[in-house]
Amino acid sequence: MKITLFGGSGFVGRALCECLLARGHRLRVVTRNAGRSLAGVEQHVGDPATEDCRRHALAGQDAAINLIGILHGDEAAMAGAHVALPEAVAASCREAGVPVLLHMSALGADPAGPSRYLRSKGRGENAAHAAAGPHLRVTSFRPSVIFGPGDDFTRRFARLLRLAPGMLLLPMAHARFAPVFVEDVARVMADALTDPTAAGRRLDLCGPTEYSLIELVRRIGELAGHRRLVLPMPYLLARAAAGIMERLPNPPLTRDNLDSMARDSVCPTGCPRQLTALETVAGAYLRRG
Repeated sequence: MKITLFGGSGFVGRALCECLLARGHRLRVVTRNAGRSLAGVEQHVGDPATEDCRRHALAGQDAAINLIGILHGDEAAMAGAHVALPEAVAASCREAGVPVLLHMSALGADPAGPSRYLRSKGRGENAAHAAAGPHLRVTSFRPSVIFGPGDDFTRRFARLLRLAPGMLLLPMAHARFAPVFVEDVARVMADALTDPTAAGRRLDLCGPTEYSLIELVRRIGELAGHRRLVLPMPYLLARAAAGIMERLPNPPLTRDNLDSMARDSVCPTGCPRQLTALETVAGAYLRRG
């Protein structure tokens, strides 16, 4: 298949590209800035928010994958990245005659969710599916936190633990997650490309184990070799700290992040789990730093 990826140069995109190339697919990655890419991947430089970029990027393709997302931003930024763009990509797929669209959403995405992030993700997911029809098959993917070499989540906590003076105070310590391995996410997405029964499905993706955040951070410390005392941070203190940090150019924590963690990022009972456990792969890359 000839596949266009929007957001294909990021953490998940790189793993997905490797998976798709191994299966013999031909890839075109849309990027705002030209740079080094995997062998066999065509780069299409442009802004995916523009109709002209999408039209050229989708011309002659068999499938499109939208991985674009942001963790931080105001209402307008979230709406632009998570709602307007998926809607536009889906519309461009229909206009270009691209028959398959895979859309990356998030576990807990809900137009009535507790945070800007989850609300915008929910609206964007609905917009992508609303564009489906006889000539466009849409499948969305709703992962919990994704881990693997190059991820920001586990590596950020490993760095914090390495620098912590014997103790780390943790906001939202009892929020729950089911971390899922990036290669498992890539495999599920690649399988869906050629599976007609994936049409219209919204696939929750979780790893085999659920953790509270405090359990997860302690486990990351063990795997990275940085054992520290990890204690819950009082909510009001966390809220105040997030309010200060969100003013930074690339904030490690915002109040909207706290609001997102008010909803556990775990799959419902009975949902199939991906098999790769954090403990089997994370130690190798976390110890490298």
